[in-house]
Amino acid sequence: MRESELHWGIAPYFIVDDVVATANFYRDKLGFHYDRFWGEPPCFAMVRRSGITIMLSQLEKTGLMRPNSAVDPGASAWDAYIWVSNADALYEEFKGKDIKIAREICDQLYGCRDFDVRDCNGYTLCFGHDTMA
Repeated sequence: MRESELHWGIAPYFIVDDVVATANFYRDKLGFHYDRFWGEPPCFAMVRRSGITIMLSQLEKTGLMRPNSAVDPGASAWDAYIWVSNADALYEEFKGKDIKIAREICDQLYGCRDFDVRDCNGYTLCFGHDTMA
C-alpha cells in the first residue's frame, strides 16, 4: 500500500475518575456521542464527534488524572488540539451551552484562530481552524 493510500488518525487517551459522568459531559455539553461503555462497572468509553475520537479510561484507583495544566498551570499546555472547520461557529455553540471557556477565541501568531475549554476533569481542549489556508 502506498503512503498516499494510508489513512491516519489519533485519539487522546484521558484517565478520568468517573467514565460515565465524563462521557455524559462530552455528550451533553460538547456535542460528542458514544455507543457504549466497556467493563462492569464501566471503565472505558470512546466519545466521538465529526471524525474525532477521545478515549476515556477510569482506573480502579482515583485521583490519577494528569491534565497538562497540572504540570504547568501558568502555561497554555493543551491536552488536545482539535482542528475544526469553523472555530467561531463552535465557540458560539459552546457559549450557548454555558461551557467553561478557559481562553476566549482569538487569532494566533501560528496562523490559527482558536479557543480553549476545560472539561469536567480539568483537561484542556483547544478547538481551532487554520487562518492561512
